[in-house]
Amino acid sequence: MPTKKPAAKKSTKQPTKQPAPAKKQAAAAKKPAKKPAKKPAKKPPAPAKQYGARADLGKPVDGLFAAQPAAIRAILDALRALVDEVVPDAQSSIKWGMPVYTVGGAMACALRAHRAHVNLVLSGPPAAFADPDGRLDGDGKTGRHLKLTAAAEIPHDAVRGWLRAAAEHARLG
Repeated sequence: MPTKKPAAKKSTKQPTKQPAPAKKQAAAAKKPAKKPAKKPAKKPPAPAKQYGARADLGKPVDGLFAAQPAAIRAILDALRALVDEVVPDAQSSIKWGMPVYTVGGAMACALRAHRAHVNLVLSGPPAAFADPDGRLDGDGKTGRHLKLTAAAEIPHDAVRGWLRAAAEHARLG
């Protein structure tokens, strides 16, 4: 009967790496380097949002005025009276959700109603509107605006002058 040999103990040492033979090293050197991974293609820009035409575009301003709270409507009515007085040839209609007054097809001014105030938007270069009291806001190249929270605070004489300047700019533009 054959005798059993005792089982050899397994080594717990990690095998060490043997240096690659010279042929393998030379072959590795001849291989071209891996190409860098291609970057994913950029997504095309999203198409511009297409908004439908506003239902109130070009409509008369009376409906917008009537829908305002009493305090805001008082400011709008006072400003409309000044526009009618100073620029009687101005045409009014709703554009951009607000009453816009044009002269010869060019915007002279607009009335923008907010929850607690109204802006009188004056179209024209900022230098066209003399404002020694510093009442006008904005210094963009297309106009300035007057923020009003009550009809009693309207500077009537100054507004008349600003409306004349805006109408003159619209006539020239």
